[in-house]
This record gives sequence, C-alpha cells and structure tokens, in this order.
Amino acid sequence: MKKRVAIALSGGVDSSVAAALLKKQGFEIIGITIYFGYFSSKIVKEAAQIARLLGLKHHVVDFSSLLEEKVINNFCQEYLKGRTPNPCIRCNQYIKFGALLAKAYAYDCQFLATGHYVRKIKTRHGFLLKKGKDKFKDQSYFLYRLKQEQLKHLLFPLGDLTKFKVNKIAGDLGLGIAKRKESQEICFLSTRPACRTGRSNEYHRFLKRRISGKLSPGLIVDKRGNVLGKQAGVCFYTIGQRQGLNLALGHRAYVIKIDALKKRIIVGRRKDAYAQEFIASHPSFILSSKKSVVCKVKIRYNQKEKEAKILPERERVRVRFKQAQFGVTPGQAAVFYNNDIVIGGGIIERTIQE
Repeated sequence: MKKRVAIALSGGVDSSVAAALLKKQGFEIIGITIYFGYFSSKIVKEAAQIARLLGLKHHVVDFSSLLEEKVINNFCQEYLKGRTPNPCIRCNQYIKFGALLAKAYAYDCQFLATGHYVRKIKTRHGFLLKKGKDKFKDQSYFLYRLKQEQLKHLLFPLGDLTKFKVNKIAGDLGLGIAKRKESQEICFLSTRPACRTGRSNEYHRFLKRRISGKLSPGLIVDKRGNVLGKQAGVCFYTIGQRQGLNLALGHRAYVIKIDALKKRIIVGRRKDAYAQEFIASHPSFILSSKKSVVCKVKIRYNQKEKEAKILPERERVRVRFKQAQFGVTPGQAAVFYNNDIVIGGGIIERTIQE
C-alpha cells in the first residue's frame, strides 16, 4: 500500500519540485496550501495550477486567524518591547509543523513534506536535523524547535539538492516556474510567499498601521545618558543598527541598547555593540540535552555560526562565545550546531556585560 504524503504546496519552485520528486518515488501525494488572507490569494491560485500539472488532489486551509494569533500579534508586541523577533520561526512552530501537520493527519496522511532545504537523519537515539546540502539555501536555523514526534512524520525531499539542481528539475518537468524571482520579505508584509527578518519600508508601514496608537517617541542618548536626538519609537531600531539615526557626532554611531520602558535608544561606537555572553530563554533541543557543550552558535539567519559554550540553566541557557560577536540582539534566535547537525536553540533575552 502506498504511503500517503501531504505536501505543503505554495506554487513556488521548491514545494513543486518536492511534490514531483515524492510522486516519482511512488508516494500518494496530496497538496495542501495555506491561506493567510488577502495577500496569499495569488499563492493559492498558483498552487492549484501546480497541483493540476502534477495530477494531485489539492486542499486549501485557512490559517489566517492562527497567523494573527501566533505570529503577527507576537511580531508587534516584541517590537514594542524593543526586541527584534523572527516570525518565520514561530510560523514554522505553530502553523507549518503544528496546525498543518495536524491537518495532514486529518487527511489520512502518514507524512507531511515541505520544500525546506534541510535533512532528517534516523539514528538509534532518534532523529537528527541537519543542514541542507546547499549551504546558501540551508534553512535549519528556522526549524530548531522541531520535536522527535514531529520529525518522525516529516519529509524534506530537497535536503540533498542544490537550488541549481532544483531549478533544473523544475525546468525539465516543464513546470514553468524555474526562473521565478523569489521574494525575501516577511510573508504578511508582502504579496509574495517568503520570510526574512528585514527592516524595509514595508515593515515600517505595517507597524505604523498595526500599532500606531501605541507608538511613543523618545530620545537617543549616549552611554552616559547625554541626549543626542529624538526618535519616533523603539520598534524602528535594532541592536547594531547604524542607518536612520540622523546623528552628527563626528564618528559612526551604532545602536548598542534599547530601553523600551524609558523609550530610549542608547548609541555608542561599533566596539560597544559587541557582546561575548548572553542568556537565551525557551530553549529547545532536537535530542534532550542537560549538559554543557562546546558547539557553534548562529545568532541570525544570514550569519556564519561561531564557536561558543552553552550551559543549560533550568528554563534558560547561558551562551558564551569564544570571541565577542557584533549585534547580539534580544528577540532573535540563537541556534546551536555540532558541525552540520542542529543541537537546538533558544531566544536571546539579554547580553551579559563584563
């Protein structure tokens, strides 16, 4: 009997090729597309077209209220606190590998497949999550919260492929999407289906629409508390930011701290934006870990991981880098690696100043 697999189908190159590969391997495939509201109407249409081309049954599930509850509300609240959240991680946790996986079970599927560039490995101790073969497309950073029971029922057909190979497969199959330009915006800020923790004009407009009544202007000060200027709200700044400060100090100024309670942005020189140690909350490990370990830590998606020691402490983790790192930012995820294996991760809460 064929195993039944639900594929998270967005109509883009990655999910379409993932579906085609699984079908070729003999799985019974159904496509499921998430509807997130008005901005995803085009996605639904394109996914339906791919489903027809591949001969798949296609379902659309409306998770717009769940996106609002679990992702967008948190996104706004975190920025109001002067933190920099990563909505893609929460979307994966609560929607793609939470609600969507449950929906796959409801459709009598044994597995949920996605177009993520990651690999799943089975060992005698359990499942491991590894980086995708394509180091430029690897998405393991966003999936560190996956649990063993979820990994057991997940498939990642693109993990051993490069983006170049995926595009070639799409072209060979005549899907007509191999040259489609990929968006880099957060999905609910744009009409295109992608995620990134960027600070674009679109992001500014979104926050102003959503939390305009809660925005409070404040001051920009130096480390000693001297007033240097004014700012429209702490939500428009992040640690390490240099642009948009509009200060004439005779040297480059960087955001080194954000005090949301006092509505202050503290700036200093670049060296002041470095930190060697921080506390991460809500730790999550692929395989349970209660011991301190030396590993590599990545503190943002587009940054190379650096050597550090992690020390679990009850409901949090202390992380100490071998060398101080620039822009350790509260709200961002810190993800722990052993070579290309994901150990786990947590949310940066605060740096520890020596």
